[in-house]
Amino acid sequence: MQTKYIFVTGGVTSSLGKGIICASLGRLLENRGLRVTIQKFDPYINVDPGTMNPYEHGEVYVTDDGAETDLDLGHYERFLGVPTSQANNVTTGRVYLEVINKERSGAYLGKTVQVVPHIIDEIKHWMLKLGETGDYDVIITEIGGTAGDIEGQPYLEAIRQLRYELGIRNTLNIHLTLVPYLEAAGELKSKPTQHSVKTLLGFGLQPDILVCRMDRPLPEDVKRKLALFCNVEPRAVIASLDAESIYEVPLLMKEQGLDTIVVERLRMEEDFGAKLLATPDMDGWVRFLRQLKEPAGTVRIALVGKYVEHQDAYKSISESFILAGAMNGVEVQLDQILSENITQKNVKKLLGDAAGILVAPGFGGRGIEGKIEAIRYARENDIPFFGICLGMQCAVIEFARNACGWDTAHSTEFDADTAYPVIDLMEEQKKISAKGGTMRLGAYTCELQEGSKAHAIYGRKTVKERHRHRYELNNNLRYKLAEQGMAFTGVNPKRDLVEIIELPNLRHFIGVQFHPEYKSSVGNPHPLFNSFVRACVAYATETDSMQEPKGPNRKKSRHLASAKM
Repeated sequence: MQTKYIFVTGGVTSSLGKGIICASLGRLLENRGLRVTIQKFDPYINVDPGTMNPYEHGEVYVTDDGAETDLDLGHYERFLGVPTSQANNVTTGRVYLEVINKERSGAYLGKTVQVVPHIIDEIKHWMLKLGETGDYDVIITEIGGTAGDIEGQPYLEAIRQLRYELGIRNTLNIHLTLVPYLEAAGELKSKPTQHSVKTLLGFGLQPDILVCRMDRPLPEDVKRKLALFCNVEPRAVIASLDAESIYEVPLLMKEQGLDTIVVERLRMEEDFGAKLLATPDMDGWVRFLRQLKEPAGTVRIALVGKYVEHQDAYKSISESFILAGAMNGVEVQLDQILSENITQKNVKKLLGDAAGILVAPGFGGRGIEGKIEAIRYARENDIPFFGICLGMQCAVIEFARNACGWDTAHSTEFDADTAYPVIDLMEEQKKISAKGGTMRLGAYTCELQEGSKAHAIYGRKTVKERHRHRYELNNNLRYKLAEQGMAFTGVNPKRDLVEIIELPNLRHFIGVQFHPEYKSSVGNPHPLFNSFVRACVAYATETDSMQEPKGPNRKKSRHLASAKM
């Protein structure tokens, strides 16, 4: 059976939320019984975002097979509950690298290598790759940037060719655009959208559906005007309004009939028959939203990190707290605190009213001492603590200094000459000089110690978790840490690498070398986040710091307007 391909482009401005629209449509089609995946094509020339500063690009998301990808893949996985892979995120840099490597190996048999056909053919190859596996009925492809961007033109040409080659019953183009409201004129303006569609037409692409980002309802006269001048049916002009939560968007799109139009245009009823449900079964999603919107209370958790000024630097962590909060019937108020600002003198002021402290992952020495101070405060005051990757490593450093008496203990990442290198470069990393894609990446096995908190949280002996790091706990110094009460409750069996540390005498003190935030999804938050939030709720209840829920009057967020494209 022919796989259906949906291409989602953007216009007028970036950061309108193409990723959320893709994820929402994917969930609607998935809940109609179809097998769906989503891929992202990014026009930048980096091979992947792995070497980018989080201030430049936001979070780097990691897949099971070790791909360092755009953060939109996190939205895809959280909404669909389906793992992504190397094939789900392709950049211009990767396309050109593949073509150049083929040219160097003689694959083009002496021909002149050009954008057309060679670059375009490589893009088409990746656009079709997931569909050719036979694992999916629908492939949704998000194109980064906006129509008219120089770097995005090859992708538009590839879409044009595929629509011609696969036929209009197997391909569809959704164009997400902005319809701004001008206060001075007192009206919504359709002209930016008209110009954006005209640009697409110049590349041979006619949108089938317009999704219009706006901050107020779309009047019928404006809808008819957009339809007339953009060559689409009025009912195919979909309004995407601001919502309180990104997780409301699938239901808002269902109300607008987005999935119904897609099913009709791609003639899915004919092709998929009884497999296709007449309407999406969103009952489970509605139950999740009810939990999310009707919390019993609010619990404050402090996220201590070095990239807190960028709203997307810890995207998967913040979303994991939203999902785990809903599961536990509370709203998590996540206060992001710059680790550089934390000192021994002000740590109580900054963290004293937190019901839990998470120390975030990261790279580099900036803000490390602040993270260590935050961990000391959590440990000495028995406040629920959770450390992820570098956060776990900082917990080991703090414990070595203040519980073991090794005052100068450190990681060799920050002090190569420390007398107590409790964190050291992994052996296989010592001969690597290249930066891109060379860390320990992807899913690895972790065996859990029976009777440990980690074992109780997971409810099983063996798990697989995703990693992104170069440094590890130094096994040569494990004995001293263990003597003072640190437990190593999760270990990679193949190379005896410590994956999880605990302080069993405290209410909740866990650090993990991996990134559990990458495996949270709607209705299924990661067990470690679920457990941590539950511990924070218990602590807040015990210390009488649980707050009343903010309720329905809390201010609505411009979530899609600030979401990555």
